[in-house]
Amino acid sequence: MQKEKDVIDWRTQKIKHQEAVKKLKEYFPMIREREEILQEIQEERRLVSLFYSWSEERREEFLNFCSGEKGINLLYDGIFKEIMSPEYVPERLNDFLSLVLGRKVRVHAVLPNDGTRIADESSLLVTDIIVELGDGSLANVEVQKIGYKFPGERSACYSADMLLRQYKRIRSVKREAFSYKDIKSVYTIILFEKSTGEFHQFPEHYIHYFEQQSDTGIQVKLLQKYVFISLDLFRKIYQNKNINSKREAWMMFFGTQEPEEIVRLLETYPEFRSMYEEAYRLCQNTEAAMGFFSEELRELDR
Repeated sequence: MQKEKDVIDWRTQKIKHQEAVKKLKEYFPMIREREEILQEIQEERRLVSLFYSWSEERREEFLNFCSGEKGINLLYDGIFKEIMSPEYVPERLNDFLSLVLGRKVRVHAVLPNDGTRIADESSLLVTDIIVELGDGSLANVEVQKIGYKFPGERSACYSADMLLRQYKRIRSVKREAFSYKDIKSVYTIILFEKSTGEFHQFPEHYIHYFEQQSDTGIQVKLLQKYVFISLDLFRKIYQNKNINSKREAWMMFFGTQEPEEIVRLLETYPEFRSMYEEAYRLCQNTEAAMGFFSEELRELDR
């Protein structure tokens, strides 16, 4: 009886998935069939060589997200940077950061990732965007495919780096008029696609806020603040649950690639449709899509 029930459940899930894929393609008619994608690859020797250098599992993964069969992973570096660009569409990052930080913020400037940035480590850091907010405070938004073994220590180093960069920049501008009161808070905001073990000790929470404070209650203004977001735990918590806030909608947007969940999100928050549309348009350029997918695999191999 259990085996028959499992078969029925499997068929039911398969039907629901097929319906979701169909609905997804109604939303985004630019999504191509996998046969069309394969044909384009076969017509270009360079693309054939690259495609078959991947494992069979990775080839399927690429075809699945380009054809809509498995939704689309918005945490791929090329996609994330395009749809969340603080230069071209700052209102998106404004909205996301405002909801995460719990106060209205506006991206005032985009700062380059140079200076003393930790750049030579073998990492699965996908995206690292540093922005200056309207009040002069800094925010560093990171996406990590897999959590580091020491996310706290590493985040502290990045935060200290941002603080030092801000100090040098403001002091060089103000010179003799410089005051340490000119230095603003720095926020390190990290989205983990796969979070580390310590976060799984708190399975009912997917977002954690940190800042420095005294054990006596004395109030001294310290500047380094952190937000850790575990997207894998969010998926577990909100599996088959309604999304009731815009912040939860953003987490769903970044945290899921299943067609069923994407359709559910779009039915509740249709404003995310334009971002998904941009992502699927990126997939129309097979060569470019293979390029950022290949870069993703190189990082995973590292």
